[in-house]
Amino acid sequence: MNESKRVEITWPSLGITVAAELDQRNRALAQCLWDALPYRSLQGHALVAGYHLYHLAPVHSLLHTPAEYRVDRRTVPDGTLFCSRLQHLGIKYGELTEPMTATPIGQVVPEDLDALVQAGRDVWHSVYTTKKPVIAEVRREGEPSGHQLPRLPIGDPQLNELVKDVHAETERIWLDPPRELLDLHAGRIPSGAGSYETVLTTLLFVNGETRPLGYSCYGGLVRAALDGMPMPWLRQMTRQLAHTPAEFLGYCGLDTLWGFTQRLLDGLDRLDDHEDFVSVMAHMALYCNCLGGWNLHLFPWEAGEHLRREEAPA
Repeated sequence: MNESKRVEITWPSLGITVAAELDQRNRALAQCLWDALPYRSLQGHALVAGYHLYHLAPVHSLLHTPAEYRVDRRTVPDGTLFCSRLQHLGIKYGELTEPMTATPIGQVVPEDLDALVQAGRDVWHSVYTTKKPVIAEVRREGEPSGHQLPRLPIGDPQLNELVKDVHAETERIWLDPPRELLDLHAGRIPSGAGSYETVLTTLLFVNGETRPLGYSCYGGLVRAALDGMPMPWLRQMTRQLAHTPAEFLGYCGLDTLWGFTQRLLDGLDRLDDHEDFVSVMAHMALYCNCLGGWNLHLFPWEAGEHLRREEAPA
């Protein structure tokens, strides 16, 4: 990626657009993002690490593309763009506290840093308080916005039907909250999950299971397959890692996820090809990560408003 590549990230509902220059630090990751443009996504905000924006990018290759250069996110300038194996496009816009290595791909132009800070504040207000979704649009500079979710080919007909359905459901909920999560957050839980009729406890556990299912289970299985793990081991690891959390999430109300997981497990023995395995697991990862993004947006974070961090003694 030798020629200059500039992108625009815009939040139409906020009336804010920033431009960024992709650079050479992690050329392969930057190229993955560039090739996927344009797209739209639900904009999220870091809830623990500090002043950091991130959203789910519809880019399967981010799960496994190697990074050439890593940094401590705390040490780089505001406006730094990152791509991660969690399928996130992140942007630092202020102080970060988490000592986490990250893979930078570009930088917001200096003249747009004030606008970036305003976008960060507005998105935080959306995630923490109002729950009104903010949609990010990412495009090549000077080109129109647009959106599509990629579909990976599967050789086996039965599993191809599963991927077709997972892709369609992911597309359906990409920019609109899943009905199952809306019901759950409203306390409509057919199974009765939630001791003494509580809802917050169930929401907390759903969040705690959904995120690692996408990030660690399915994302990890993609990387293990590309690292050459033998198919029998991959099938066994899938059974060990996916069944229990998906069954629990089904009990909590995410029936569609549990249904997809049952179909996947029933068809595992049909997966004899690493390429097909990667495609199936990549689609499951993107779907779970999408559910996780919506759950983080819908979660009633203001319920803990009275709990505030104490400042450490000087």
